[in-house]
Amino acid sequence: MRRPTVHSETRTYRTGGDEVVLDLTRDAADFVADREDGLLHVFVPHATAGLAIIETGAGSDDDLLAALGDLLPADDRWRHRHGSPGHGRSHVMPAIVPPHCTVPVIGGRLALGTWQSICLVDLNVDNDRREVRWSFLEG
Repeated sequence: MRRPTVHSETRTYRTGGDEVVLDLTRDAADFVADREDGLLHVFVPHATAGLAIIETGAGSDDDLLAALGDLLPADDRWRHRHGSPGHGRSHVMPAIVPPHCTVPVIGGRLALGTWQSICLVDLNVDNDRREVRWSFLEG
């Protein structure tokens, strides 16, 4: 039986000093463009960032940040208290917006829905450098 092959690389992104939903779909598409069928797995190795598959550009990205602000207010209620006010909420966010996602790839193309994008979600204004691990498992 043939062992599946995994291709991986890590890329660094700068998210700036504001909460952000950063669209990574173009980079994902570039990573799988020369591949056949399989699975793209995306992972952020950070305790304060997550990945979401959502619509962007029509307000959903801002709505996501607003909803996370309602769910996880940037105030002093958090026991994890180093960094900027409310920093502890950034450590809770990955339980809601997980640090991983997996997308089917068919013929070198992401099998996303029409309006779906792969996005890095980062509420941590204290660290603007994020690594994203891209892994492709041949199918």
